[in-house]
Amino acid sequence: MVSEREEKFEKMLCAVMQEYDETVKKLEKLKAEDKTKTVTYRQLMNTKLTLQNILSRYEIYGLLDKE
Repeated sequence: MVSEREEKFEKMLCAVMQEYDETVKKLEKLKAEDKTKTVTYRQLMNTKLTLQNILSRYEIYGLLDKE
């Protein structure tokens, strides 16, 4: 039986992973358009690094499988 807390964790993990993937796609699109010096690109890069850090911490504590 899955606890409410575990359900919430799984929901958050899925949201973080989805946001990370979407952010990477946006960065790739801007890079293809040669817009790597824009504020939007820099903000997205910061978001990517933040989400990457969160996912890395999940992995360190054994809450995320290595792919």
